[in-house]
Amino acid sequence: MQRRILMRTVGAGLVASLARPALVRAQAASTLRFTPQQDLVTLDPVTTTAYISRNHGYMVFDTLYGMDGNFRATPQMVDGHRIEDDGRRWDLTLREGLLWHDGEKVLARDCVASIRRWARRDPFGGTLMAATDELSAPDDRTIRFRLNHPFPLLPIALGKASVPVCAMMPERLANTDPFRQVPELIGSGPFRFKADERVAGSMNVYTKFERYAPRRDGPLSWTSGPKVVHFDRVEWRSMPDPSTATSALVAGEQDWQEYAYHDQLSLLRRARNVQVRVLDRTGFVAMVRMNHLQPPFDNPGIRRALWGALDQTACMQAVVGPAETGLYHVPLGFFCPGTPMGSDAGLDPLTGPRDTARVREALHAAGYRGETVVLMVPSNSTVLMALGAVFEDMLKRVGMTVEIYAVEFNAMLQRRNRKGPVSEGGWSAFVTNWAGTDWLNPAGHIALRGNGEAGYAGWASMPRIEELREAWFRAPDEAAQQAICRDIQLEAMREVPYYPLGQYMQPTAYRTSITGVLDGFATFWNVRRA
Repeated sequence: MQRRILMRTVGAGLVASLARPALVRAQAASTLRFTPQQDLVTLDPVTTTAYISRNHGYMVFDTLYGMDGNFRATPQMVDGHRIEDDGRRWDLTLREGLLWHDGEKVLARDCVASIRRWARRDPFGGTLMAATDELSAPDDRTIRFRLNHPFPLLPIALGKASVPVCAMMPERLANTDPFRQVPELIGSGPFRFKADERVAGSMNVYTKFERYAPRRDGPLSWTSGPKVVHFDRVEWRSMPDPSTATSALVAGEQDWQEYAYHDQLSLLRRARNVQVRVLDRTGFVAMVRMNHLQPPFDNPGIRRALWGALDQTACMQAVVGPAETGLYHVPLGFFCPGTPMGSDAGLDPLTGPRDTARVREALHAAGYRGETVVLMVPSNSTVLMALGAVFEDMLKRVGMTVEIYAVEFNAMLQRRNRKGPVSEGGWSAFVTNWAGTDWLNPAGHIALRGNGEAGYAGWASMPRIEELREAWFRAPDEAAQQAICRDIQLEAMREVPYYPLGQYMQPTAYRTSITGVLDGFATFWNVRRA
């Protein structure tokens, strides 16, 4: 009797041990292991312009409209909309069956509160609300805009993929001060955020929201179309450096590396079972933003003098290597190249020979007298550190006194908020980059606003650009919009809100066993393991 019991026990243990590898394999097959560009610090996508927070936001939250690869709005949470009263009334109708992660129905009043919160942080949203006399929810599925003038860009304002994103959330969360993060992450997106498994600085986990109802139609690109999830679990694991991230991907320990860093591309392209690809044809656009409130860059003559020293090609080659890589574009103006509003209007000062001696003379004539330029650079970005080194060298060659302030990005942001002089802990300029989608047009182009101290750090006052921006919203067609954007660029070359440094492409890399990765930025629906 005891022997039979023992044999049954041993047999059960043997069966369990034999089954365990199969279970582990099944769990691994249903888990996507992703290496993000950096650690996820801010969880609320409305309160930040960080792209990693935007990408995280699209997993947890949904949007009323999506954006396709041609930068057009497509219905997402809405079935569609009806326009009446000569374009002054819009009724948006929510799809049936939308649920929050806590099981409650998505209601129109939740969306109204979400729109209001987002609009207080987003320039495009602010312009939409200025055109809105009434935003209401006459019933559970209808979102109503009563406008004081026609605003045909309403769908793309609500559906743009540029930051910050108009994320829908329950009313109780959307009532949170937009300058504070929401206390919990409850969305209606295709994934739930596992706050109980978060390890700050290391790991973030998402699980499939089984009750998510994808839309059934629409172009499947960027953030538009059916968001069908094939993985039960997605793990974001931060890596200490690019080499470690690349090694983990090549070894098969990770499935997908968001940024295939340019100095690692040759290794990745040689690796078996790894695919390297550019998902976003708008790439990244880099810039140096100046402090318009303090010397020396409060002087427009000094700002203009430096056009003759700026070498965009040197900046881009410091990031991606020689021209043969095909991964950068110059000259870069103030709108994303290769998109409807992009042009070369007024960019002649960027394309001629660089003349250091002439720039020195122009700086002296404009009134530069040796003031220290504090140039801030995020030390945890290899791209921005490389750009900072090129720009520092440029300033020194034309006779400017430069002090580099290189710290981690979030620490740099703290100093960036200070408006006082360098002697009191202020700053003169900083290096940063944006997704090309953020420079598509004047609507969401934060760095091109001219609204002074109410605007983006650097606080440029450019009344003419603000006038042209307002005219762009009222332009009757795309040709008129393009003409206005050419005028904006000409004015920006005169006022110099910032120095554009060039456009570069940022590849991604993933195992060849991973399929269905969509163009755009990193999204996690449609992705599966072959």
